[in-house]
Amino acid sequence: MATLRDNLVDVPLPSVEELEQRKSDYPQLAPMQFAKKYRRLYDPTSFVWKGKTFSIQLNTCTNPFCRWFGMPQTIIGKSTRKPIYRYRLKGNPKEKDQRIVCNAEEPLPRTGYLTWGCNSVTLSNWAAVEEIKRLVTQNSVQNIDETYVFHREACLNAALTPLKQPKSFYKRGTSSSNSQKWQCKTCLKLTNVLPDQRRSFNYHQQRNEVLYMFAKNLTARTPVKRTCEILEIGSSTYYAKLELLYKRCLEFLEKHEAKPLQDKTFKRIWINTDKILYHLNNVRKKGHGKYRYDNLEDNLMQTHIVVSADVHSHYVFASDLAYDWDISLTDIERDTLLYKDDHLDESSRKNARLRFSFAPQPPTSLDLQTTEEYVNEFKTFERRKAYIDGLHVNSTYTTFAQFWLLKQKINAKEWRFVTDEDSSISTALYRAFQREVRIGEAHHFLCKMDRTKTRAQAFREFQEGKADLQAWALSSGVSADTISQLAYLYLKEKFEVHRFDEEIVVEGNLYRRWAKRSFPHPLPTRDKGWFTVDALTDLSAYEPEQLVQMVLQVSDHATNAFIQMARRRLSILERPLVTTRGDGKSYIYANFNPKYAQMAITILRTFYNFCMPYKTKDKVPLTPAQRLGIAGRKYEIKDIIYFS
Repeated sequence: MATLRDNLVDVPLPSVEELEQRKSDYPQLAPMQFAKKYRRLYDPTSFVWKGKTFSIQLNTCTNPFCRWFGMPQTIIGKSTRKPIYRYRLKGNPKEKDQRIVCNAEEPLPRTGYLTWGCNSVTLSNWAAVEEIKRLVTQNSVQNIDETYVFHREACLNAALTPLKQPKSFYKRGTSSSNSQKWQCKTCLKLTNVLPDQRRSFNYHQQRNEVLYMFAKNLTARTPVKRTCEILEIGSSTYYAKLELLYKRCLEFLEKHEAKPLQDKTFKRIWINTDKILYHLNNVRKKGHGKYRYDNLEDNLMQTHIVVSADVHSHYVFASDLAYDWDISLTDIERDTLLYKDDHLDESSRKNARLRFSFAPQPPTSLDLQTTEEYVNEFKTFERRKAYIDGLHVNSTYTTFAQFWLLKQKINAKEWRFVTDEDSSISTALYRAFQREVRIGEAHHFLCKMDRTKTRAQAFREFQEGKADLQAWALSSGVSADTISQLAYLYLKEKFEVHRFDEEIVVEGNLYRRWAKRSFPHPLPTRDKGWFTVDALTDLSAYEPEQLVQMVLQVSDHATNAFIQMARRRLSILERPLVTTRGDGKSYIYANFNPKYAQMAITILRTFYNFCMPYKTKDKVPLTPAQRLGIAGRKYEIKDIIYFS
């Protein structure tokens, strides 16, 4: 598997001169002055990935109906004393509540959009690139780059290798691990060369059936200890098998997902994004007081997994855990000392995406922080060192990185997104697809529902919805062959007058803004009953018939199906159990190391996409990969494990 040392994403660091200057200014400037001098709020961060240079700037307006949406900071006018900028900064950096506010343009534009004094949360461009780097690394595999010595020191043919000049070497069979043996004809030195992937499994190699049974148990909600008992393996072997299976899935996806998607172009793609929330069992390391009950963190910590799937095929493109297991508090301390992060704004820090973005430092002579405040911060930071390595990531950064990578992975002319009312998903979406939203190639729909309903209530509403449509058809004199056709005709009539935006007259000019006017979907579902649809982007250019076609496609079933599958098939993501007393919840199956949750859900995503067919109205059982058009057949689990 790839590691951070492979440097798949190259992120330029501040120059040596700047770091020296920061070191010099740190004791001489007050924290606010220091933060202002080294503020990187509006400076794009560039990085190199796969030989291409990319640039990211997240700190712009995130309201699609604002004139400044997705626009960079610049001077838009002048006052008597100083220039007027497009954005101004507001909020308290200490409370992590800094926002950029849109300034009004004078005179008002006669056409287009108006500025609405929007508030947008600030994010660190550098931290966003670091999160992209993390997701790229954890979802990549690297070939083993082995260096071989085929000759003795005094050999006359030291420049020759069996890979290029095989006639200069003897083949001496294979080793017990299936490595090819080569012997130099001149110096007679023997060298073993690692077998390639195909040879490892197909050339007189016995298959490890334990791995196949391990995969079956993993995706059948079998707990770790029960799996160890069934397969007669130890816990360390269990996690070694999990890592091996994860690597096999990444290799399979590289060949059967990444490459086919590069060659395929979608005219329009619908993406549904949601989050899985599970509780991580937060445990201390060995030797740090397992049975002591003082100086504790929360035993259960909320952890998010961001999932994005295709609405129509249910193909799951990504499932990423908002947790960085490669980072340690020692790394945070080193970065704080090097970059002086404790005196920087959150939006300028390298580690702003993490739960601890800096290590507390003793107050300087010009610092307003008291010694007591510093000691409390330091104790909280030190307490975390006793727990398992890694830190939670702000899910906004994980969602943005996932969206950005989806944009690189999928070739699509138009984008449609369906989410719930999670603001962290919306703000990440508008920053990752700034250009597409601004020119009308991407649109965002909300799918809103009451999640407190019982299944009986939802089914009753499902029946009511059909009855209401039939009653409307009878009263309107409309007939149709199916209930879906009735829904289309009903929406077509309603959308002659209903709009998701509203028009506002300001100084005689007409402007549009989001009306917050959702519309009940005419086809309630069996599992969630009535739900409403809203559009957060400008759809004023579309005719009612086009709006109807889009609204009828709004659904969150793609992510719901996968999330339910994960809950039912992965024991570590299972919903909590009710305790015997009935007064609490037990998360006994939740894992201690989120690294293995990421591996398990990636394995399930691979099996779900390529090995698990489902039927739709066409009655044909096809896998999500087949429905998306990137696979020609249903794969078996053994195909993934053994590369057959």
